[in-house]
Amino acid sequence: MGLLASFTKGNGYSKKDLVQDSNQTPIILYGSLYTNYKTNIEKVDTFARVKDKTIYSSGNDVVVPASGESAEDISRASAILKKGIILGGDLNIIHPLPDLNAIFLAITISNGTQKRELSRRAQGKSVVHLRNQDLKQVNLLYPNLEEQQKIGSFFKHLDELITLHQCRYTN
Repeated sequence: MGLLASFTKGNGYSKKDLVQDSNQTPIILYGSLYTNYKTNIEKVDTFARVKDKTIYSSGNDVVVPASGESAEDISRASAILKKGIILGGDLNIIHPLPDLNAIFLAITISNGTQKRELSRRAQGKSVVHLRNQDLKQVNLLYPNLEEQQKIGSFFKHLDELITLHQCRYTN
């Protein structure tokens, strides 16, 4: 994957930095990837005041937790298609090249062969870690961009249907 993307890391924010003010800047923390978000992040409901050296989403990013409780948990990804969202600490950030669809990449990282490969690369016992260097070494198989977009759209729609049915079930 190192030839298909550039990589950065989230910076300087934790749960204690969250504020209840929706006039502040939206933020994604690594823990919320496990609880609040699916493959595609379109709406963020947590906010923080901007600090120095803040890292923002560029509008076509994929984020992967840098730490977690197990190798399987950490081997998951979400696409962020919106610009200007703060990307908090403990997030690996992937900026795919134009011929790689962010939603497709997030699906690929979170499933199948790539998920197993990332799980093997995760290091640690009680808390496991995954670094951008590990992500760069992942072998990625992918179709042409048009096919990636179709696959991404299909799974995005499927996520929306699941969310809709979960809301109906809850109510």
